[in-house]
Amino acid sequence: MQKTGLILGIESSCDETAASVVRAGHEPLSNIVASQIALHANYGGVVPELASREHLRNIVPVVRAAMAQANVTFADLDAIAVTQGPGLAGALLVGILYAKALAFGSGKPLIAINHLEGHIHAVLMESQLRGEAPIPLPLLALVVSGGHTHLYLARHGTAEAAWHYRNVGRTVDDAAGEAYDKVAKLLGLGYPGGPWIDALAPHGNPRAVPFQFNAIKGTRYRDGKPAPNKKAPPPQPGPRFDFSFSGIKSAVLRYVQTKNMREAADLRQQALAALPNPRPEDALALMDTQTLDLIASFQHAVVGILIRQTLSAAECLGAQGIVVSGGVAANRELRARFQKEAAAKGLPIAFPSMAMSTDNAAMIAAAAWPKLLAEDFASDDLGATPQLKLG
Repeated sequence: MQKTGLILGIESSCDETAASVVRAGHEPLSNIVASQIALHANYGGVVPELASREHLRNIVPVVRAAMAQANVTFADLDAIAVTQGPGLAGALLVGILYAKALAFGSGKPLIAINHLEGHIHAVLMESQLRGEAPIPLPLLALVVSGGHTHLYLARHGTAEAAWHYRNVGRTVDDAAGEAYDKVAKLLGLGYPGGPWIDALAPHGNPRAVPFQFNAIKGTRYRDGKPAPNKKAPPPQPGPRFDFSFSGIKSAVLRYVQTKNMREAADLRQQALAALPNPRPEDALALMDTQTLDLIASFQHAVVGILIRQTLSAAECLGAQGIVVSGGVAANRELRARFQKEAAAKGLPIAFPSMAMSTDNAAMIAAAAWPKLLAEDFASDDLGATPQLKLG
């Protein structure tokens, strides 16, 4: 039985250690995030072993800071929520084991949260906090980040506690954010790649390099016989609106090789590495027109397919509104074009703030609120589920 409505959320699924106290699912009293971007930038991507070690270093001070910022004690909490998955196994375990210890020591119930559901509730939480009208249901949620690209049809019944999700689309290979990271690395830019490409794209011609997305097939052929496509989603009832980004990543690589752009990219990477704190504006002086056009064209194509698939799914499935969340939701071109095209179709659309776009624990605590109302608590044997599905 909830008394104060206060939930402590803990997030450690990838490379951010985060903790937050949220009241009644929509009022964040604290939101502390310890990022590992600077550490993993040296490797051009997240190194799981290093991520786990950093979580071990950060988890205690981060939770203490969140409790202090919210000015609450463990006795004030109604529950403790933690990300169960999906994510990196070792990283998830750090958060889960610490949350279990806190729950046991404080006598508070533990709530297990799907990281993807958390991203959706980040948008719903902020919308409610601003006093906006609720996104009409059913809503279509695009969760797009470095590790995920999913479409969910979401609804709930008469009780707020009963949220239901149906996966209607996902990437069959690379996530959109992963494609951004790999293209940025190929062009000698920093990590994560999204902010770099987003900042540089307006300086190029988005139609200079034509990119196409081929249809995604569930069957491929070997020796003239059909063979299952291991990357294709499993058969599910109803229409699918899946994504594939490995092709455009390969197309960028071929373009760089064909146009002899590799040497310039290497020199650019070396020049940026020599700076103490390189930022996208530092890269602009190192760019030529051809590279800027390639960046603009890449982003234009990726944003285009994200919008087309989402709006097609919304029309086909009768969605009454759209929620866009995840790290890539911070992309300025995605926001501007999405808002324009959704408005043309009469669909309300909501994005998270920049702070709530990336991984955080406020979204975990917000997603736990309906589960607290339903008294849907985790068992004592809760463990990490790296491939946890939603819907």
